[in-house]
Amino acid sequence: MSWNRIEGDWKNLKGKIKEKWGKLTDNDLDVIGGKKDQLVGKLQERYGYAQDRIRDEVDEFTRDHGGESDIEVPRSHGAASDLPASEAP
Repeated sequence: MSWNRIEGDWKNLKGKIKEKWGKLTDNDLDVIGGKKDQLVGKLQERYGYAQDRIRDEVDEFTRDHGGESDIEVPRSHGAASDLPASEAP
């Protein structure tokens, strides 16, 4: 799951989105309609931030509200075989 959960719950999350990004209007949120690329574009337009910064903020919002970001984070299970030979016990 990633943005799908946010998109599916868009109507319920609009208030939280406006809390975080107060420059977005109700009309903006209706037009965006849960589409991540449109949210990123509208945030760039309203705030003038670089796309990377906006994507980071949107990914953080996604994680904080029940989704996962689009960023893949490698997970280690802590097994010694996962460590480079120089770090193995």
